[in-house]
Amino acid sequence: MNAISFDLMTALPEIVVLTMAMLILLLDLFLKPSSRFLIYVLSQLTLVAAASITLLTHSTVIEYAFNGMFVDDALADILKLGIYLATSVTLIYTRSYITLRGMFRGEFYALVLFSTLGMMIMVSGQHFLTLYIGLELLSLSLYALVALDRDNASSTEAAMKYFVLGALASGMLLYGMSMLYGVTGSLNVSEVAESLMNGAPDHGVLVLGLVFIVAGLAFKLGAAPFQMWVPDVYHGSPTAVTLFIGSATKIAAFAMVVRLLIQAMFVLAADWQGMLIIMAVLSMVIGNIAAIAQTNIKRMLAYSTISHIGFLLLGFLSASLNGYASATFYILSYVLMTLAGFGIILLLSRQGFEADKLEDLKGLNQRNPWYAFLVLLVMFSMAGIPPTLGFYAKFTVLQAALQAGFTVLVVFAVIMALIGAFYYLRVVKYVYFDEPDDHSEIAAPIDMKLVLSINAIALLVLGMLPQRLMDACAYAIIHSIQ
Repeated sequence: MNAISFDLMTALPEIVVLTMAMLILLLDLFLKPSSRFLIYVLSQLTLVAAASITLLTHSTVIEYAFNGMFVDDALADILKLGIYLATSVTLIYTRSYITLRGMFRGEFYALVLFSTLGMMIMVSGQHFLTLYIGLELLSLSLYALVALDRDNASSTEAAMKYFVLGALASGMLLYGMSMLYGVTGSLNVSEVAESLMNGAPDHGVLVLGLVFIVAGLAFKLGAAPFQMWVPDVYHGSPTAVTLFIGSATKIAAFAMVVRLLIQAMFVLAADWQGMLIIMAVLSMVIGNIAAIAQTNIKRMLAYSTISHIGFLLLGFLSASLNGYASATFYILSYVLMTLAGFGIILLLSRQGFEADKLEDLKGLNQRNPWYAFLVLLVMFSMAGIPPTLGFYAKFTVLQAALQAGFTVLVVFAVIMALIGAFYYLRVVKYVYFDEPDDHSEIAAPIDMKLVLSINAIALLVLGMLPQRLMDACAYAIIHSIQ
């Protein structure tokens, strides 16, 4: 009985989110459209409750539950807090947008919470099956969210592409896991790591399984050469859903890479480092070069995401605690930047108008100097210009890769960052130096304006004072990776 109670307490945040997601789905059936604001409030309270439980139950000791299939460690706690924050901010930014487009329904919030639950399970997964169940719960919820605007042909097309390619990637990941199971005889992350430490009998099969696993993970992250879905899904999805896919879900994919590559297969680091180098180089080249040609902001940010993933991989391939802490810092910084970037698009959008073209930002400084300044901060941070958070995030992963001896790769990454600065600064040029085509007033809920301002200013403040966040990331890695 004590073991059951301990298991349930360890997974209490997940249980709360699951219960509330099902409750919201049922409650929506009995609410009038005018009363649906209650669903939004309940969704936010669910995230606050889950965050509170995560903080209150935090322990410096690694705790295992459900026969070692579920883990509660410092890394899981900090990544879950990042997921709660990203999801909560997403709900604030998207409320007005989905209301104007007839998508303010219980299923939107239920699917977001089910996606959040999937991410939480991925973050705490200590068993290949747990990780895969979390991944599929997240993926299936996202497919439905992308297609939620049923009258929009581009959304349906994006959902079909995402579904077909996502199913293929999941199959590759599962096949890789099965090959690893065949060699090690276990699906538990710790037991697989121990088996590999003792020397696996068939290295060739292991490497083949590793290739499939890395390919599946690369798809979920959006790393080249498995990035083909990212621009189409970002562009075709409703902007509210694009924001969610581009922010919180990356934290879950990051956690899965940590659990599989670093914790389970660290012994094979010499094999997966080479694969990550190729993916990092391709991601930075394809992301930065292709983004220059885009006229749609969502597609530009999609290619920007691919290049950011290339930089993120620099932290992983260093195969050191410093590198992993830098990668953790980078993914959290990236999520803050993405939230602010898509938040600007949602702010400028209105009924019948999607502010998703570069021309839509023309003369924003003349329309509203404060929002123009927020765009400036976001673009500078994404480009990695000091003193913003993006600069420090890039600096940390570059110094980790340099310490690991990848000097040529670091020089290449810096060159790619310089190329990437062009399309970010082009947005600033549109905002400050072009005449506006649209002189209409920018109307948005007060909570969205306030949170978006805090979000963008945080990119500047954390860029100048990054040490506390960096210390938290280092603490999470040191107390989680054995």
